[in-house]
Amino acid sequence: MTMNKDELLAKAKKPAADAMKLHPFYKGKIQAELKCCVRDINDFAIWYTPGVAEPCKAIAENKEDVFKYTNKGNLLAVVSDGTRVLGLGDIGPEASMPVMEGKALLFKYLGGVDAFPVCVDTKDPEEFINFVKLMQPCFGGINLEDIASPKCFYILDRLREECHIPVWHDDQQGTAMVTVAGLINALKIVGKKMNDAKIVMMGAGAANICTIRLLEAAGADPGKTVLIDSKGTLHKGRTELKEQHPVKWELCQTTNAAGITGGAADACRGADVIIGLSTPGPDVIKKEWIESMAEDAIVFACANPIPEIWPWEALEAGAKIVSTGRSDFPNQVNNSLGFPAIFRGVLDVQATTITDSMCIAAAEELAACAPDGGMNPEMILPTMDMWEVFPRVATATAMKAIEEGVARLELSRDEIYKLAEESISKAQKQTKLLMDEGFIPDPPAE
Repeated sequence: MTMNKDELLAKAKKPAADAMKLHPFYKGKIQAELKCCVRDINDFAIWYTPGVAEPCKAIAENKEDVFKYTNKGNLLAVVSDGTRVLGLGDIGPEASMPVMEGKALLFKYLGGVDAFPVCVDTKDPEEFINFVKLMQPCFGGINLEDIASPKCFYILDRLREECHIPVWHDDQQGTAMVTVAGLINALKIVGKKMNDAKIVMMGAGAANICTIRLLEAAGADPGKTVLIDSKGTLHKGRTELKEQHPVKWELCQTTNAAGITGGAADACRGADVIIGLSTPGPDVIKKEWIESMAEDAIVFACANPIPEIWPWEALEAGAKIVSTGRSDFPNQVNNSLGFPAIFRGVLDVQATTITDSMCIAAAEELAACAPDGGMNPEMILPTMDMWEVFPRVATATAMKAIEEGVARLELSRDEIYKLAEESISKAQKQTKLLMDEGFIPDPPAE
């Protein structure tokens, strides 16, 4: 049965209400569990003193052996300063903890990765960078999260350059990767080519700025792309950005070849695609803007927690394909389809970085995993319950890392897939076992 608008709105509000009931019930979402046997107290002499001295001495002689004797190769830090959380803004490190714990939950359940939230009480980018660098001995990778623009660009660039473990900013690279994957299939459905598409990008923050870079790597023409910030379109006349935001100023030179000025209404006329990664809605993207777009328009309204336009309104305005960032509507463009698998692949070959080419390889594989060959207008991407997607994307990522020479380990495709499949399956079976045995209690009755 098709739901009416009131029912759809009620459905959209339910996750927030449930979150306020279940977060205090569980008092968090993650905890540390043992991975080695404890047959009796004599095993403590192996895992701690005196036995532990031997692996310590081995690592002291060869630092790379830390991957052999410890969990570093499957350990990830989710690091944030809480300055740009979801659609909530600068709410601070303590208030960002529920998000970082949620990220760690997804890493474990979908990727088999042991991830821990590290919320940092500083807004100074140099302090942040130094803090992350100092953590490298313990972690196999770093997932940056919810850091305000423009400092997020500087922080990511510095850490990618100066760290010897992979550093990834999910709000940039993760959002971009999954968006590119979704757009690959959306364009295929409407019979348009990436290099011909006129693309409008609502929002010129971290997500869309990285997305345009990956779209270009995937074949999009930057000259046919128009970015819009709070003051209007980016174009060569926006000279104030030279000092205020050098990254945006660079995009003023390479995008919007037609020199479109004004705002979203001007940019959307005749456009094939609008990608919203901006202010939470609704009514941030107007129905009349979509009505002015080209035939078979594609609308990605991916602001969280509320999309820039409700999907049913975008369809009423003539959009052919509509996506949001939410799991309770069709076509969720969700980072969770990407980051667990990408880090699974990265960790399994002990990669030293995550390149744009690795992101494109992951995006292409993710698009290939969509049901019906990616031709279903209401399922342009797989959903998170299709667990087999994650080892496939992990494998594509790892193989590209090996090809590019940034992997410490060279494994075969079959070896990588098997490692990923085993890690993910184990994490999900462990969760089910803990629930079945009551160690993770059932939620309270409604």
